[in-house]
Amino acid sequence: MTPSVVISGSGLWKPTHSISNEELVLAYNAYAEQFNQQYQKEIEESGLKPKPLSSAEFIEKASGIKSRYVYIKDGVLDIDRMRPNIPERSEDELSDQAEMAIYAAKDALKAANKTSEDIDVVIVSCAYTQRSYPALAIEVQGALGIKGFAFDMLVACSAATFALHRAYEMITAGTAKAVLVINPELTSPQVNYCDRDSHFIFGDVATAIIVENTDTADSEHVFEIMSTKAVTQYSNNIRSNFGYVSRANDADPFAEDKLFHQQGRKVFKEVCPMAVDHISEHLARHELSSGDVSRWWLHQANINMNTLISRKLLGKQPTFEEAPIVLDTFANTASAGSIIAFYLHHKDLQSGDIGLLCSFGAGYSIGSLLLKKL
Repeated sequence: MTPSVVISGSGLWKPTHSISNEELVLAYNAYAEQFNQQYQKEIEESGLKPKPLSSAEFIEKASGIKSRYVYIKDGVLDIDRMRPNIPERSEDELSDQAEMAIYAAKDALKAANKTSEDIDVVIVSCAYTQRSYPALAIEVQGALGIKGFAFDMLVACSAATFALHRAYEMITAGTAKAVLVINPELTSPQVNYCDRDSHFIFGDVATAIIVENTDTADSEHVFEIMSTKAVTQYSNNIRSNFGYVSRANDADPFAEDKLFHQQGRKVFKEVCPMAVDHISEHLARHELSSGDVSRWWLHQANINMNTLISRKLLGKQPTFEEAPIVLDTFANTASAGSIIAFYLHHKDLQSGDIGLLCSFGAGYSIGSLLLKKL
């Protein structure tokens, strides 16, 4: 038999710092009251919009999020700063994202019974990278002592699944023997903590996955990648305009539009049916129905979005075992969310069980992998 392509190990690293909804709201409301008092005249006379207050209950109802991990907590809750205070590292030091990536990579290598010598490709794929070059993936490759090649990918919240697609294709083509895919999602620097509607959404984390073929896989939990599916459709509804061209634009590189912002209601209305159609078509390719899927590892952006998509697919309210939720404690971790769900909820599946890993996000972009436990 021709060897199949498999996922043989996964890894997770989370920061030591966490911020609850209550902590976040306390700081935001203090900031909002200070802003409204400082600009009271402009609000009354010039039409400047006052900052609305928030609550922990509002956040949980709107998103399902109760807390989030942050790489650096210092500064986020300071109403005179409202952003993490991350010390700049010298060019001779390991970068922040590379350090996050290495933690997750080592966890995945251990799970897959692999060493650095077994890997010949490293892909670092995430929503943001903290620099353009040299590639973070090459920095990680060097720090881990991996030979071969490495590169970065940016596909917003679909970065992890799209990178797994590339790994699957390289193993299938024989251009690589084992690929290490890492998603160091350092999102907190791009969060607008002064915006009530988005300050609570994101959290920091790093995930990793090993992809190889069955004839080299010897770990305890191995999943065959039955197939992959991807689609993109341009939308302006999720956006971040941060970039090096701001210098030439004579624009403020840290203005509100350079941070994460979205038209949340439009995203919900447009992405949910798009994701349902995408997943249904992927299953139909294998003559499978939603009832044949034992586990749904879905993108972790919003509880209401996940519930609606799962209910449309299953025809009923999904159980936690069917569609596990991790965003309550991790928040939206960009591309890493579905990988966290997989990492925490895959060991109980039995041989022959089928699961679907799917992400959806800015672009719009949707990526899925159909997996079978071997």
